[in-house]
Amino acid sequence: MKQGKAFLIASWALRGIAAIILLQTLFFKFSGARESVYIFTTLGIEPWGRIGSGIVELIASILLLIPRTILFGALLSLGTISVAILSHLTKLGITMPAVGDNGELFALAMAVFLCTAGLIVLHRREVPAWVRR
Repeated sequence: MKQGKAFLIASWALRGIAAIILLQTLFFKFSGARESVYIFTTLGIEPWGRIGSGIVELIASILLLIPRTILFGALLSLGTISVAILSHLTKLGITMPAVGDNGELFALAMAVFLCTAGLIVLHRREVPAWVRR
């Protein structure tokens, strides 16, 4: 399917923003940074939840950057980040003063949510193609 220049720019911008945010959090998750340990301890799933979510986010980031797998990456990212947002809204809070976070992590999660939702809308015409495969 032929797409215009604006479509490609929007797609790459949304993919890039989401992937960069997801990838930059991996250092904190895999190194056991204080913030990550606090979050997953509060949720009662430290260390496996921290490591598992890091692996899922790494896979989602890679899928977002490969043109044939954008939708898979967007759906995986959207699902993962929805759990993160729900955790903030129900258990963690939007701000976490205990680790010096004034809502930045929640804002980054919302940015990933909006970018991946936008990607799903942008690439919605590709859904039938990958369902047939």
